[in-house]
Amino acid sequence: VDWVRVELRSAAAPATIVATRQGLLLRNGDITATDGTSALSFSGTSAGNYYVALRHRNHLGTMTSGAIALSGTATTVDLRSTGTATYGTNGRKSITGAFPAQALWAGDATTNGQVKYTGSANDRDPILTTVGSTTPNATVTVYSTRDINLNGQVKYTGSSNDRDPILLNVGSTTPNATRSAQLP
Repeated sequence: VDWVRVELRSAAAPATIVATRQGLLLRNGDITATDGTSALSFSGTSAGNYYVALRHRNHLGTMTSGAIALSGTATTVDLRSTGTATYGTNGRKSITGAFPAQALWAGDATTNGQVKYTGSANDRDPILTTVGSTTPNATVTVYSTRDINLNGQVKYTGSSNDRDPILLNVGSTTPNATRSAQLP
């Protein structure tokens, strides 16, 4: 589906990034090494306790609520599961339906750690700028932080546009609200 960044953070100071790896996000939600099949590895990092954080190009990052013991043996950290607690408040979005799961909050087109629909530095305006402010009905095919729904296109109006997920994620009845990443 896309690239993601996985971070190991210090158990003593969760704002301190100890190691980072890029991974591939598969359609089923699994993350692999960049070859698309191997497990993501932090070889060269000492065994110990670490917070595990996940970031994506236009989503708010999330992190485990506590440090996890990691060693040379593979450890699964399932941030899709409601059983995996995350740092902060409301650090993931609940997806309902046939395959319920937890997911990252989409809509951070400006990559500033916030999803914002209105006001200065909002995430809606960059979408309009990308398609052309005088041509809001246009569609641009590009890999971009403005492609909020990850369909390979930036679209401001009409069905499957990239504006609506931002509004839904801040609360469609509260468009002036802001949702912030729950990372230290």
